[in-house]
Amino acid sequence: MAPYVGALDQGTTSTRFIIFDRNGRIVSQAQEEHEQIYPAPGWVEHDPEEIWRRTQDVMRKAMQQKILHPKDLAAVGITNQRETVVLWNKKTGRAVSNAIVWQDTRVDGLVAEFAKNGGIDRFRAKTGLPLSTYFSSLKIRWLLENIRDARAQAESGELLCGTIDSYLVWRLTGGPEGGAHVTDVTNASRTQLLNLDTLAWDPELLSAFEIPAAILPRIISSSEVCGEATNPGVAGVKIAGILGDQQAALFGQTCFRPGEAKNTYGTGCFLLMNTGERAVASTCGLLTTVGYKLGSQNTVFALEGSVAITGALVQWIRDNLGLIQRSSDIESLARTVRDNGGIYFVPAFSGLYAPYWRSDARGVIAGLTRFANKGHLARAVLEATAYQTREVLEAMEKDSQIHLFSLRTDGGMVGNDLLMQFQADILKIPVLRPVIKETTALGAAYAAGLAVGFYSDLDDLRQNWAVDQTWEPRMEETQRDTSYRQWKKAVARSFDWVDPA
Repeated sequence: MAPYVGALDQGTTSTRFIIFDRNGRIVSQAQEEHEQIYPAPGWVEHDPEEIWRRTQDVMRKAMQQKILHPKDLAAVGITNQRETVVLWNKKTGRAVSNAIVWQDTRVDGLVAEFAKNGGIDRFRAKTGLPLSTYFSSLKIRWLLENIRDARAQAESGELLCGTIDSYLVWRLTGGPEGGAHVTDVTNASRTQLLNLDTLAWDPELLSAFEIPAAILPRIISSSEVCGEATNPGVAGVKIAGILGDQQAALFGQTCFRPGEAKNTYGTGCFLLMNTGERAVASTCGLLTTVGYKLGSQNTVFALEGSVAITGALVQWIRDNLGLIQRSSDIESLARTVRDNGGIYFVPAFSGLYAPYWRSDARGVIAGLTRFANKGHLARAVLEATAYQTREVLEAMEKDSQIHLFSLRTDGGMVGNDLLMQFQADILKIPVLRPVIKETTALGAAYAAGLAVGFYSDLDDLRQNWAVDQTWEPRMEETQRDTSYRQWKKAVARSFDWVDPA
């Protein structure tokens, strides 16, 4: 058996290829950012060709760093930004337009139109999801309706469609020359086209959204061989695992038992709890989603609370306002003040996701006085992430009837000690950071490794998980309650900003 397993982690802002050893330690890695395209207010796009170039580059660089060859990799797993969709020509491999990113709000009018008949929960019973700009269904419909000749080409069998995992697997396994057009159940569950009971594309949903079934990928499990890579440097290596990024982090954090949960602090913030083989219907604004499926084993479901803007708010402070030079500077700037100075920042740039699902909300900064300075604003930016996490966690505990006694964390922001301490303070539970912080990529590597026998079973994976640091809550109860109450007031100020279409 080859000594290593690889993971391709295609995220919202960058693409990485990480090579792990059997213990989950990083052997080699490479990462490259890609352009964020904003053609109009609320629109967010990526260039699929650029993502494909970055994918090839990082795979080549990571292999070259350690002078590795295809025979050194037992398999490669893929994890990806989820609801982002691509529509491409199956003969040329060229996308018919830029990808529409999960944060994009251009289909807001369609959400309102569909909600007139049955409300935003019109399809929740089948899909576990409310109507929202977030999910893939209306994005695909928009592409078919607004890209010239797209619907005609789709109906004549010329086009393929999928989330980023589908696009990359198809390209990696040969593209026009026999590439595999597949997606796993976790990504499929984010399209709003999958029936959670049957784990298949639902004919009624496809009809409602007017999406031809022929353009969609075949649905497979999260851990099985779906093809072999054909690109130089990794040619012949099995592609053996696919997981949406947040489910990959759940798997990488070894949350294999019902009630175990993790929170990923990335571009957005995503809290997932394993609910076992039962799909728990949410009454508190959460999403019911597929957690993972290993080969022919029973499907494991999860509850998810999705927050659109967390790390992206730090990037906005950096790029749009120029208050910091690097994202990591946010912590030192926030430490120049003792508290937030009464400022609360609600980053509803693309509406509010869980637990509100308010597409009419927009970002607000509340509580400004002449006392406030950029340090207070920096602290409010970090605290916004922690407050939003508390709102989701409270909803999750109500839905699941399970009280969390600690929270496992991962993602780019977990290196921020100030944020992690405030998170523990506002939740009033310990916050744990694992030794291996790249849990999203690790989850994809684990899934691929299980499929080819690189790992024997889940116990193999549990042995790799260990705590690096724990933050205990130390905030006074009165301060915690007052701060959270003020946050709730600020959130209410963000509602009803966008007028109905």
